[in-house]
Amino acid sequence: MADASRIASDEEIREGARMILAARYAIALTGAGMSVESGIPPFRGPGGLWTKYGEPPMNGFQRFMADPKKAWEDRLSKRNDELFKPLTVARPNPGHLALVEMEALGVLRFVITQNIDDLHRQAGQKALAEIHGNWTLIRCLDCARRFDRDAISLEKLPPACPRCGGLLKSDTVSFGEPIPIDVLNMCAEHSAKADLVIVAGTSATVYPAAGFALEVKQRGGILIEVNLYESEITHYCDVSLRGGSAEVLPRLVKAVDEIRRETMS
Repeated sequence: MADASRIASDEEIREGARMILAARYAIALTGAGMSVESGIPPFRGPGGLWTKYGEPPMNGFQRFMADPKKAWEDRLSKRNDELFKPLTVARPNPGHLALVEMEALGVLRFVITQNIDDLHRQAGQKALAEIHGNWTLIRCLDCARRFDRDAISLEKLPPACPRCGGLLKSDTVSFGEPIPIDVLNMCAEHSAKADLVIVAGTSATVYPAAGFALEVKQRGGILIEVNLYESEITHYCDVSLRGGSAEVLPRLVKAVDEIRRETMS
């Protein structure tokens, strides 16, 4: 495993920036590393919430469907516990803001995130797919419409969709639950166009999200990794930029802007 103290050099950053500028359709895939840098504990690994409290049931969705009322009651009873509280206070970090800036510059077309924390939206990312859902939203299992949690009355459980009367659940994808088809279609559409993927804060091993990045590489596209350590995909990457997303991504977007200005002058 690489030394986490080794930070990407300026030349490595500029190499990545040049690749981004040369790309026709660049996208990003982000994961838990970005959430950690905003103060949200990881789920897996040392110090992870699941390591500490145990993993959620692997048949969570089936249990929800068997007794939605009890599932909602259990969820509401945990609103202030250690699993949820960090999500309520976390704010976007410089890495999130750098991706928004890349989008504004026109060099980043789409972001696929595995995070449920809402931070990309809070930062202002517009072209975004939250493949595992968003903890601040409630989704109808029938019509797939999403609602802000404050827009839905929870006086009667389980709540019903105000649009179609269907069953509502948290937008976060439970174990055993299929990824919503509208989100999968968005990811497939944009990854099919992509010739470069910035993989930030994730080892890109959890499917189906990982598959979208690796599919681009298999078609001859470019992978740029931003991570503290070497990962399972490092040997596939064209450039591996060592360091946290909150430090490396702002340097990367600055280099993109500088090189653009240099070529225009």
